[in-house]
Amino acid sequence: MGQTNFYRDTWAEINLDALSYNIEKMRQHIGNDVKLIAVVKANAYGHGDEDIAAAALASGASYLAVAFLDEALALRKKGINAPILVLGACRPIDARLAAEWEITLTVFQPQWLEEASLYLLPDKKLKIHLKLDTGMGRLGVREKDILKKLELSIKQNASIHLEGVYTHFATADEIDSTYLEYQLSHFHKMLSYFDERPKFLHLSNSAAALRFPSTHFNAIRLGISMYGLSPSPEIEEDLPYRLKPVLSLHTKLVHVKKIKKGSKLSYGATYEAEEDEWIGTLPIGYADGWIRRLNGQEVLVNGLRAPIVGRICMDQCLVKLPNEFPVGTVVTLIGRQGGASISVNEIAKKLDTINYEITCMIAGRVPRVYKKDGQVTRILNPLL
Repeated sequence: MGQTNFYRDTWAEINLDALSYNIEKMRQHIGNDVKLIAVVKANAYGHGDEDIAAAALASGASYLAVAFLDEALALRKKGINAPILVLGACRPIDARLAAEWEITLTVFQPQWLEEASLYLLPDKKLKIHLKLDTGMGRLGVREKDILKKLELSIKQNASIHLEGVYTHFATADEIDSTYLEYQLSHFHKMLSYFDERPKFLHLSNSAAALRFPSTHFNAIRLGISMYGLSPSPEIEEDLPYRLKPVLSLHTKLVHVKKIKKGSKLSYGATYEAEEDEWIGTLPIGYADGWIRRLNGQEVLVNGLRAPIVGRICMDQCLVKLPNEFPVGTVVTLIGRQGGASISVNEIAKKLDTINYEITCMIAGRVPRVYKKDGQVTRILNPLL
């Protein structure tokens, strides 16, 4: 990889060309009249918020979304000036801070508006989006009278601007669309309660945007599929275009040895060699998000699959090699090597979870190497 600014041979590689491709394909899919909100919460699903936000905006996104005000402020302080929507709850006292930094907040409680208004200044208008709970059950307005009360309060407060209204689908990534259709119908009903519709109406997450054009309205929120991952395995074959994974995870052999039959390895001595074996040590462990339950998961060495053996340690793990390889050989944990590949979905299946969790749990201490047009554009090492 040439000169780097990290000193342990483990890194996540972020393919910005793949990110641009996924966004451009979605832009073509939804048409020019629909805005694209790029969801970069949770450090851009583990990919790195600053670089992903900048690349998403350059590729056709016009708005960003995060989970918490802290994430929005972090992007602002990194020089991201595009509109940012906070999807989660925010304290009323922090409304002034959001207005000062031109960050849009989600609102769903009349009492929140009343309290937040006490902190707002006349010269700094706060943009808000109302969240409607059409069946997800987390945050949102459920009753007509509450919605009307909120609308009235907003009209009476010159320091608040209602820019958008939205909801979130609970089952858009499932084959059965019955509940999605119920939520869509409920959203239409709640929209009819408004005296005046706000500028932005957004319902679709990745799954809905990909599969149900009737949910697009005039903006969609692009999350998991922006990173090249299907919202769920069951709908992958039904997607309108092929996704390109953005993240891959790599390390290198730092030690190689031949052990005798009967030798035991790692904590608890749970692994015993059934024959003379070549064993490689990798500088990645559960503190990096490569958790102990991945014991037995295969990695790629010179395009060949090799299983992890023994318990995964905090900073290291061991693999059974098909034959001797030199120290420094690149090992791929997620991604392609030669003609072989290990997908995020394969890791998720091993852990009985979803692909979202896999990329999110790759720890911050793992450097991110950003590439575009095959060249490294930036190396981000949060430790240095």
